[in-house]
Amino acid sequence: MPILAIDTATMVSSVAVADEKRLLAELTVQTRLTHSETLLPHIEKVLQLAGVKKAELTGVAVSLGPGSFTGLRIGLAAAKAISYGLSIPIFGIPTTEVLAWHYPVPGIAVVPFIDAQKGNVYSAVYTWQGDGFAEVSPVQVYSVDEALALCASQQMTVMAVGDMVAKKLAGREDLPANVQLPPQHLLMPRAANVAMAALRRQQEGREDSVMDLEPVYIRRSEAEVLWEKRHGTDNEKEKVQP
Repeated sequence: MPILAIDTATMVSSVAVADEKRLLAELTVQTRLTHSETLLPHIEKVLQLAGVKKAELTGVAVSLGPGSFTGLRIGLAAAKAISYGLSIPIFGIPTTEVLAWHYPVPGIAVVPFIDAQKGNVYSAVYTWQGDGFAEVSPVQVYSVDEALALCASQQMTVMAVGDMVAKKLAGREDLPANVQLPPQHLLMPRAANVAMAALRRQQEGREDSVMDLEPVYIRRSEAEVLWEKRHGTDNEKEKVQP
């Protein structure tokens, strides 16, 4: 029962094929090319490497965000097209949970640090409960210091993961004593993690609607903010009506 998994939430492009027994193939790259240039060729390549035909897929999974607005839209559009075209279930996995799947072990907390622009991060707290992750604290936008305070409040070791760990945490001497910084290959999203989370949902019959599934943005895009500043909100327009 192979499924295809896609993660384009960050600068990393990752595609994988897995079934309930093993990871069949994975292709993860970070280049200057855009997701729109690489995603479809990567999907074809990873299916070839896995020895799986499109018609044999029983599901498609995608990382939903938060993350890069453009990357999320590209990944979700591809996943929806595959789900609709092949009439197979689709599974949307929050990117924060995807990162947590680096550490599906009890006794630790996993806190993502995903770039939210303007020096901020998307963070949440996850702990492994034996058969899946519990979201101890929901994803929000924090300053880096606020996210570190969130880590410090956990009564256990915290594994900090995500693209902002190397950029903002590495080399800091004031990290909370319970915070651990993993090596680079355990910081970034992977499609294999998307697949593991989706396979569990597939076993439980928790598929999403191909028509209704949307990216998890958390905050508005800069384009929306700028448009509102230039044109005003509907409420502001109503106030100035004679």
